[in-house]
Amino acid sequence: MKEKIITKEKKIPSSKKLADFLEKNNLHKKDFAQMIGVTLSYVYNLIDNTIPFSTRSTTLERIATVMEVEPEVFEEYRVPQEPILIDETVEKIKSKLKSQKMSVVNFLKLFPRSKRLDIVDILRGALPVPIDYNELKFMGNITGLSKEEIFDIWQDRFRQVMETGGMNIYSNSELINKMLDCAKKFITTQQ
Repeated sequence: MKEKIITKEKKIPSSKKLADFLEKNNLHKKDFAQMIGVTLSYVYNLIDNTIPFSTRSTTLERIATVMEVEPEVFEEYRVPQEPILIDETVEKIKSKLKSQKMSVVNFLKLFPRSKRLDIVDILRGALPVPIDYNELKFMGNITGLSKEEIFDIWQDRFRQVMETGGMNIYSNSELINKMLDCAKKFITTQQ
């Protein structure tokens, strides 16, 4: 009978993981703070261990999203009870980023600073993909989606918004299809 040898894995403190990530990616603390929706001093305090590392699931999920790791790598993380939106569009975007060997950090840097936090929240499943076609087009162009793929994503999102707003999209399918046909004609003439 073989004995199972149990070894204790040395845990790397969350503050060290964060500091190493910022250094490895040459990411300024100010940019990182903006990406995760906190102040610059908060990031300094997290890294310096001046304050305990965050236990707030939203903050940890944002940090994990930017670092491209699962939030569970942080010992402070506790799985939240609220549901997380799993959107096939977001998964498609993440897949495209991986196929292009583009990190989330580099992806985020392509957006205006004011939009980066929203993009992080979209990637972590806390916000839906935007319905604004130009925003989708911008995201799609960065990730290498075709014009048809971008329109299909927008079309699905449009239907979601209509349905969430109370419209029965099945009994109004003729109207919805006409609206989408008009939108497609308009968009193709604008490109």
